[in-house]
Amino acid sequence: MLKSLIIGTFLFFCQYRLVAQPQSGTELIRLNQIGFYSNAPKIAVVVGAIGEAQGTFQITTTDQKKVVFSGPLSAARTNPFSKKITHIADFSALVTPGTYVVNIPGIGHSYPFTIGINVHHAVATAALKGFYYQRASTALPAQFAGQWARSSGHPDTKVLIHPSAASVSRPAGSTISSPRGWYDAGDYNKYIVNSGITMGTLLSLYEDFPTFAKTLKTNIPESTNKIPDLLDEILWNLRWMLTMQDPADGGVYHKLTNPRFDGMVMPDKAGSPTRTDRYVVQKSITASLDFTAVMAQASRVFTAYNRELPGLSDSCLSAARNAWKWAEANPNALYKQTKMNDTFDPDVVTGSYEDRDASDEWIWAATELYVTTNDETYYNAVNLFPDTKTPLPSWPQVRTLAYYTLARSGKTLTDAGKKDRLKVMQHLRSAADSLLSGADKQAFQTVMGKSANDFIWGSSAEAANQGIALIQAYRYTDSPNRKAYLRYALGNLDYLLGRNAVGYSFVTGFGAKTPMHPHHRPSIADGIAEPIPGLLSGGTNANAARQDKCTGYTSTVADEVYLDADCSYASNEIAINWNAPLVYLAAALEALQKNLTGY
Repeated sequence: MLKSLIIGTFLFFCQYRLVAQPQSGTELIRLNQIGFYSNAPKIAVVVGAIGEAQGTFQITTTDQKKVVFSGPLSAARTNPFSKKITHIADFSALVTPGTYVVNIPGIGHSYPFTIGINVHHAVATAALKGFYYQRASTALPAQFAGQWARSSGHPDTKVLIHPSAASVSRPAGSTISSPRGWYDAGDYNKYIVNSGITMGTLLSLYEDFPTFAKTLKTNIPESTNKIPDLLDEILWNLRWMLTMQDPADGGVYHKLTNPRFDGMVMPDKAGSPTRTDRYVVQKSITASLDFTAVMAQASRVFTAYNRELPGLSDSCLSAARNAWKWAEANPNALYKQTKMNDTFDPDVVTGSYEDRDASDEWIWAATELYVTTNDETYYNAVNLFPDTKTPLPSWPQVRTLAYYTLARSGKTLTDAGKKDRLKVMQHLRSAADSLLSGADKQAFQTVMGKSANDFIWGSSAEAANQGIALIQAYRYTDSPNRKAYLRYALGNLDYLLGRNAVGYSFVTGFGAKTPMHPHHRPSIADGIAEPIPGLLSGGTNANAARQDKCTGYTSTVADEVYLDADCSYASNEIAINWNAPLVYLAAALEALQKNLTGY
C-alpha cells in the first residue's frame, strides 16, 4: 500500500506540477501558455503600441540563442473596450516540435510554450480530475489526490426534509440519505439545476467522442475497473441525483444545502458536529426537468455497461419518466427562494438557481426522452423551435443542448426527428457563423470578446461553450466555414489559456500565470500555496466589483475586470458548470487535432 501511495503521488506531481512552474516573460505578449498543435494555427498577441524597430517578431529556443522562425507583426488593431493597441504574431507555419518563446526585439519574450501533438491532453485530464476534488461525502487519499488529500466531509446520510419539501410520506424534519455528488462551486452545497447542464455536457462528451473519452485517465479510486474514468466520475454525481427524487411522486428537490454558506473551512470542519443542519428543499419544475433530461441521456450512455452496472440504465429511464410525469402535473412549480423563506423556516440563503421560464427545460427533457425511447409522445409535447435563436447553453438556458442531441442522433431518429434535424443543422450553422463574423479582425483574434456582453459572471464558461457550439457546427453541418469553426474553437481554448486581455491562463495549475487564490473553500483552507489544479476560474466579469464588493480591482474595462483573490467570487470562483465545458472543449480538440491541418 505504501509503495502504491508513493508511486501514485510521484505520478501525480509529474502530471501537474511540471506544467505549472512560473517562468519569466513579458506580460505584453499574450498567448496560450501551454502550447500549440504542430499542424494548427499559432497566434500570439502583443499588447501596446510598438515602434517601427519592433515591427517583427521571432520564435526562439527558450534560452533565446537560436531563432527558429521570424515574421512581421500585423498592422495595429484597437481593442474596442480598453482602446489599447494590439498586434498579431502569426507563426502557424512553424511546425517543428519543441519548446519555444516569442521574442519581440526591444520588448521582451513570452512565457515558454510547446509545439507538438497532444498538447492539451493534460489540460483535459486535469479538468476532469477537478471533479474528483469536488466529491462530497468521501475522503480524498493522497494516493489519488496528491498533496491536496483531505478528510471526508458532509456525509449527507441524515439530511432533513425542509418544510417547503414536506409531503405525507416525508414530513418536515424527517430525514433521507443523499450522499455523494459534487460540491457545486466554491461552496459545499449541491444543486440539481446546475448539476443538470454539467452532467449533460459531460455525457455529451462521451456520446460525441467515446473512443477518445476512454483515454482520459485521472487516477481516481475507480480507475482500475472496466468503466472509463469520465463515466466513473459522472456516476458519483448521478447516484446522488437519484436520491434527490421523491419515490412517492417522482418530483425532484431543487437542492441539498445548508441554510447558509459554510465558512472558509475544509469540508470536515464545516457545519455542526452531527451534520443534521443540511436540508433538501422544495421540489421544482426546473430541477425535475433537468433531472429528466440527465437521466434519459444517462440511460442511453450506460446501456453499453449493463454487465458492469446491471439495472442502472433501466433505473435511470424509469426515474426520467417519473420526473416527467411530476412535471406535467406541476408545470408552475418554479423555485422562488424569497417567497419560500416568507412561508417556511429556516430561511435558506444559499445559491438559488431560480429560473422564471422553464420552456427550455421542457424542450431539453422532451428531446432526451424522445431520443432514448423513440416515443414521439414526448417529442410532440413541446415546441422545439419557439424562435429562430440558438442560445448558448447555460444553467438557465438549456434549449440548445436538445439541438446538440438531435444533431448527434441522426441515425436513430424517427421520421419526425429526422425532419426537424435538418432545421437543427440550420440553427447550428447560423449560430456558428454569427460567432465567426468579424472574429478575424478582433484585437485578440478570438470569437470570445466580440461583445462586452461576453464578459459576464462565468465568462470563462462562455468562451468554452462558444467553442463547443463551433465544434457542433463543424461536426454536423456542411458549411464552407467548417474549418474556420474548428480553428476558432481552438482560438477560444487559446483565450482560456492566456490569449486574453488580462494575460491569465484561467485554469489553475496550468500556465506560467495562473490563478493562485480562487474563491474555493478547499483551496483556501488547506494551507497549501498552490490551489487544486484543473479548475476553471470564472474569468473576467464586467460587473464583478459591484457584485462581490471585493476591493482591489484595477480596471473597469469589460475585458479586464478580474482579480486573483479569494474574495472575488464574481470573477475568481470555480463551478462545476464551468469546468464541464472546459473538459469538453479541451478533449474534443484533442480528439480532432489531426483535422486542424490546412488552417
